[in-house]
Amino acid sequence: MKVFSVFFFLLATVVAASHGSQDSSDSSCLSWRFAVEANNIRGWKTVPKECEKYVGHYMLGYQYRKDSKAVTDEAWRYVNSLKLPRDGRNIWIFDVDETSISHVPFFSKHGFGTEPINKTLAYEWVNKSKAPALPESLELYRKLLSLGIKVVFLTGRDEEWRKVSATNLKNVGYHTWEQLILRASSYPTNATVESFKSNEKRKLEEIYGYRIIGNIGDQWADIQGIHRGNRTFKLPNPMYYAP
Repeated sequence: MKVFSVFFFLLATVVAASHGSQDSSDSSCLSWRFAVEANNIRGWKTVPKECEKYVGHYMLGYQYRKDSKAVTDEAWRYVNSLKLPRDGRNIWIFDVDETSISHVPFFSKHGFGTEPINKTLAYEWVNKSKAPALPESLELYRKLLSLGIKVVFLTGRDEEWRKVSATNLKNVGYHTWEQLILRASSYPTNATVESFKSNEKRKLEEIYGYRIIGNIGDQWADIQGIHRGNRTFKLPNPMYYAP
């Protein structure tokens, strides 16, 4: 599966490059994406239809990978600047979807976020456990482990997806973790991602006694709220919004 992950991203880059550079008419979509990533546009349901081509070029091309690498490189510089106590309590929190693994293969067949997500088709895709790793995140994960920092995966997926989530993560190279936290069936269905993750991070610190050194995700909801950690890092994702 590691080979598949690398192959997919290399193939995607070649395909995008073969379509040439983006048209100047895409400038308004670039501005839309910038506003989304800066969290100035919130609560949006779908990508503007006229931006499907732009978002597709971005996600399959060089820039998405470069932007992701800029984030993970900065995360690595940050952690290398720290003098951490070696007491086994240092953890780094990774979101799962569009952070540790990528659903670009799915969204490339469904309008790159311009269409409302078909839950039936999305669940079929997730159930295959074939989402490739985001290479930059996987590299950061390995580096953190080499420093003795433990990894916690914290996802808004429901508990029923534990097995397929663990399988997918292991298949693409995430072989070990301290905890894999999913949303329990008893958790209020109307709770936001931010409130759920904030509460779980609170428990990690107050109940389990961990020290959250860093926290990385593709949604602002992943990195906002209380108990967010010593430093947060936002990966790009213009395909969907989670409050």
